[in-house]
Amino acid sequence: MTAPGSLDRAPETGTTRRPVGGGPQRHELARVRRARRWQAIRARPGNLLIFLGLLILAALWIYPFIWLISASLKTPGEVFGSGLGLIPETPMWENYSRAWTTVGFDKYFLNTIIITAGTVLLIVVRSALAGYVLGRYSFAGKKLLIIIFLITFFLPEGYTIIPVVQLTDQMGLLNTHLGVILGLGAGGQIASTLLYAGYFRGLPKELEECARLDGAGHFRIFFQVMLPLAWPITATVVILTFLFAWNNYLLPLVFTLSEPGLRTLAVGMTAFVGEYGTDWPGMAAAAMLSLVPVMIVFVALQSKFVDSIAGAVKQ
Repeated sequence: MTAPGSLDRAPETGTTRRPVGGGPQRHELARVRRARRWQAIRARPGNLLIFLGLLILAALWIYPFIWLISASLKTPGEVFGSGLGLIPETPMWENYSRAWTTVGFDKYFLNTIIITAGTVLLIVVRSALAGYVLGRYSFAGKKLLIIIFLITFFLPEGYTIIPVVQLTDQMGLLNTHLGVILGLGAGGQIASTLLYAGYFRGLPKELEECARLDGAGHFRIFFQVMLPLAWPITATVVILTFLFAWNNYLLPLVFTLSEPGLRTLAVGMTAFVGEYGTDWPGMAAAAMLSLVPVMIVFVALQSKFVDSIAGAVKQ
């Protein structure tokens, strides 16, 4: 008999049992694991060198982000005059208010949210439906269709922007939010489609058979049975599409040339570039504001993103 939260070994497998209890026991288990990992690192000099090397690489990797935070709180003269120094003499918090109100980033922020949300919804629904058909059904020309999708995957965005603009103009949606959403969602998005196709292909056929016995049709099977099971893939597609739509520059720029009020955050960054100079602190502050939603979405969906990648590796 062991006390709650204690670590013992299962006699039949030799694995560590999870502690029984609430939060304190979990924190204690996490502390013990960290201590054991650190002991393993110190026990072998090679592990310590690897750890120090990875620590240096991590510091180099995150330095540009830390520099961006520092530049957003500096004066224009400090941005490049202080060299590699990261601590500003006097934090200039007004850089954020200037970027938000004076340059008009409040409008750009709202436009970006609307366009990104619409693009994510459009691509998730379309990719899921296409992936379901490719993964669960066999039909004539299926391999040819996949080859065409793969060809479009390697086409740069600049090569297809002219016909996309022409089609949108003929539909009367050129200077609208809907036009930008349709333009961003008009790409092949073959990666998202293949992710769904691979996942749906691995699901057992008994799921569909049981649903059909209950009287469910194709759309009900898809939306009530298959799509909820593909939540890890959906989270991955949401993250990838969110980053694509949120940071896209070329297409929103072309679609809003005659309508500056519809600009997104990526296009709005050009407002800090003047005829006689560039407002680098304001641009850094605006970049930090635009990164906040990206970090929130990634933190909220990172567990499902990791699960989908792990599942793909196992398959």
